[in-house]
Amino acid sequence: MAKQEDSYDFRPVTEKDLPMIAGWLEQPHVARWWDDPAKEIAEIREHIDSVSVEPLIVELDGRPIAYLQSYDPHMEDDHPYADQPFGALGIDLTIGPPELVGVGHGSAIVRQFVEELFEEGAPRVIIDPHPDNGRAIRAYEKAGFRSIGRRHSQYGDVVLMAVDVAEDDENLGD
Repeated sequence: MAKQEDSYDFRPVTEKDLPMIAGWLEQPHVARWWDDPAKEIAEIREHIDSVSVEPLIVELDGRPIAYLQSYDPHMEDDHPYADQPFGALGIDLTIGPPELVGVGHGSAIVRQFVEELFEEGAPRVIIDPHPDNGRAIRAYEKAGFRSIGRRHSQYGDVVLMAVDVAEDDENLGD
């Protein structure tokens, strides 16, 4: 169970992390929402040196527990979320170990990371779970996100969710 005092560390993904991430992508609770693990690992490998996507490992007490990435939709040609305010960043999160799913880590990780992005100047953070991923949607709502609409793009059907810096004090941490 995630505890109030849990604090997560975010570090860049390295080549050495890819086998661990590949193992996570094969877990049933992850595989349902991600594409083919080999394709995903190839994309994550490309993102290691990217300027538009920042792939990260989330650690709790030194233990890797999740893959997190942030991205700037304005730095990619024809990105489906380029209509978001300038400076908005998107994030994606996957908790790897199945025993850590459904115990509060998702909302806590997202809440902490969003606070850091706001401190760095992002005016809005977006996330795009699949409409059938009720667990993720509830976790993101708990972290302060609200639905701003449904989308269909090359990423499939999604519920586009957002939290704005002006709402930080009001919503984050509820």
